[in-house]
Amino acid sequence: MPELMDLAEKIVAEVQGNEQIEAFIAWGISTEARAYRGEVESLSVAESAGIGVRVISDHRQGFAYVGSLSEKAAKEALQEARDNSLFAGTDEAVGLADPDDIAPQQLDLWRDDLSKSPAEAKVNLAIELDKACRKADPRIRQVTSSDYGDSAAEMAICTSLGIKAQSRESVCYVATDILVGEQEDTMSGSGYSIGRGLDELVLTKAVEDAVLRSTRLLGAKKQKSAQLNVVFDKRVTASLLAILAGTLSGEEVIKQRSLFAERLGDNVAVNAFTLIEDPTNPLAFGASSFDAEGLASRKITLIENGTLNNFLYDSYSGRLSGTKSTASAVRAGYKSTPSVGAKALCLLPGEFSEKQIIEKIGTGFYVQEISGVHSGVNPISGDFSVGAEGLMIRNGQFAEAVKEVTIASTIQKMLQQILYIGNDTEWLPSSAAGVTMAVGDMALSGN
Repeated sequence: MPELMDLAEKIVAEVQGNEQIEAFIAWGISTEARAYRGEVESLSVAESAGIGVRVISDHRQGFAYVGSLSEKAAKEALQEARDNSLFAGTDEAVGLADPDDIAPQQLDLWRDDLSKSPAEAKVNLAIELDKACRKADPRIRQVTSSDYGDSAAEMAICTSLGIKAQSRESVCYVATDILVGEQEDTMSGSGYSIGRGLDELVLTKAVEDAVLRSTRLLGAKKQKSAQLNVVFDKRVTASLLAILAGTLSGEEVIKQRSLFAERLGDNVAVNAFTLIEDPTNPLAFGASSFDAEGLASRKITLIENGTLNNFLYDSYSGRLSGTKSTASAVRAGYKSTPSVGAKALCLLPGEFSEKQIIEKIGTGFYVQEISGVHSGVNPISGDFSVGAEGLMIRNGQFAEAVKEVTIASTIQKMLQQILYIGNDTEWLPSSAAGVTMAVGDMALSGN
């Protein structure tokens, strides 16, 4: 940690004239292990480190990066960024983040055991997972994969405007994919467990999820087309919220590429729908004390009781829209510049469990998986049409399994026809938490 910030400060100290300099430095190490039939199939440990430098001069931005932490490489990146700025177009909104008076929250996102545990212990978790899967259910025909993975990363940001930010985080997981069958019928399913440290991983959860999600779809068939109520599995809801986050990006709104452009202050959802972006929540796997420009993370209520209150902004999009950054800058790493993005979306939970919601729905369709999201959802018009598989709901209980159907509506209509939001919030390895959610009057297209 001290070494990263020291280097960042040295880069920024080279500022000349009226230019602005930002140094983003990152280091990380990751482990991946896969087991097959009780033995190690593969093991890899990878370390990465690098520096990304932005230079803004006369409203022109230059960027360069280097995969090294040496001072010589840092100077070369700085000079290249300066050179690149000379060829960039002018843009009045270009600039580094302006410091604000919001103090960062100290989040406990690091576990020492991840870096101190030997590779053998991590490999053994993958082997144990593989063994547990093979004896979990007699219908299992193949354990396609049994994986362990982790990453530990440190980051430092320093700018010539006075921003200094540093953080570190760790995450690990076990995941399995299995194939189950009865006679000629086969289905696949996946399960995982995720945590910050090894002691937070639960192998039985990964196994049980994979078995449940695969076996209950055995015998799945197409259904007749119908208009019905739909209950979304937690994983599916998380995917839907991630789609929604894209339409709430200030940059997309400015470019008129969002269905919510010109709708700030409007009622866009049912009263029970409150959507919050909160990277300060340590339970979120996208949590962080700072955003990718070094501003302190903060809680933002995007939609409150159905009313659209806020969009997400980084410094650039905030200036373009005449407002301030919401500390919502993200970046893929030192090789990229900041952009707008959500990291920790969560719906305010309701009062019912998944079981209770299914009972209340009575008749409908439980969606376990969706496909074709990128091609089937239009963030401008709101059109929504995706492939789905799951279970029919009859008399308030799961009935026959369903596959190869399409569910369709519009995002606008879905938000206004939410029937229930569950109380079963679970933080998943994505930008959003999962929760059971029921939506009324969707079109199911099958036979």
